[in-house]
Amino acid sequence: MGILGKIFTWWNGATVGTAFNSAMTGEKVGSDVFGNAYFRAKKPFPKGHPFAGKERRWVIYSGANDASNVPAEWHGWLHGSLAGVPESNLPPARIWEADYTPNATGTVRAYRPAGALERGGKRAAATGDYEAWSPDA
Repeated sequence: MGILGKIFTWWNGATVGTAFNSAMTGEKVGSDVFGNAYFRAKKPFPKGHPFAGKERRWVIYSGANDASNVPAEWHGWLHGSLAGVPESNLPPARIWEADYTPNATGTVRAYRPAGALERGGKRAAATGDYEAWSPDA
């Protein structure tokens, strides 16, 4: 992405202003397998602030800004469910855990059920167990 893209677009990663603010007011605490960088504020919220006593945490995505690219353990850290950085709190992966798949909504890989307009709009015939409501009945 060119410099103009970094200045004016926020949907393909951090803008120059976000990167500068993160470098000045935050400290990087880690990154995940997707290359997303996680930060926390150097200073806590001031007294009187609704979030006083809590830590401000945020993520800078490595690619498109898609919240489904945040793994579960980092999601928990971002929302304050985990006190420490996730790498130190993670149990080993279980054999039944599925690998991450990105959110396909809005793409050609999105789920299209039978009867969807993108699949021809033909629904299966009713099986007789459904009776349409009529206001006169």
